[in-house]
Amino acid sequence: MIVKICGIKTVETLKCCENNNVNFFGMIFYNESPRNITFDDALLLQIKARELSIKGVGVFVNEKINIINEYISELDLKYIQLHGEEDNSFMKQLKKNKIKIIKKISISEKKDLSDIKNYNLADYFLFDYKPNDYELPGGNAKSFDWTIIQNLKLDKPWFLSGGIKLGNIEEIKSKIKPFGIDLSSGVEKELGIKDNGIINNFMEKLQYA
Repeated sequence: MIVKICGIKTVETLKCCENNNVNFFGMIFYNESPRNITFDDALLLQIKARELSIKGVGVFVNEKINIINEYISELDLKYIQLHGEEDNSFMKQLKKNKIKIIKKISISEKKDLSDIKNYNLADYFLFDYKPNDYELPGGNAKSFDWTIIQNLKLDKPWFLSGGIKLGNIEEIKSKIKPFGIDLSSGVEKELGIKDNGIINNFMEKLQYA
């Protein structure tokens, strides 16, 4: 099972993730998120990541395609995550950059899985809690009914996201068995602030669960 931690802002946290063999770190470019990162801080992380094994992912929510293209070019992004309503035609344009795309699919009931067919250009899917109108598009520390995706068979790798924490690692590994997990609030000491101790504990438990 691979691990992506979203909302990384500092080199210190990035190094902690690397030491714990985390595979991806997400940089959120969405002003309304408490985990939003500036371009300069993201550039610093990307420069540092060149010396490491962990890979950076630019996370966007209904952003204009020319803006995403600029970030891809200037930050040398190889992976991006689309966490809004972006469709196949949008992804087709972005694919000209030779990047890998993680596409979020919001889940509240089984019929939401039918949305998968609309995003066949994505390289990875990310299944997350479907937010209400007043909530952020992600990072709400809430999970959907995971039995919806239990025994799910897809021809593409997929991440589980939303409400993942120390207390439900064993359930995820034994029952859901995703290709990867996407963490954010579950490794924070307060909203938007990652905690290295929690990351250490989480990754240790993930290894031995």
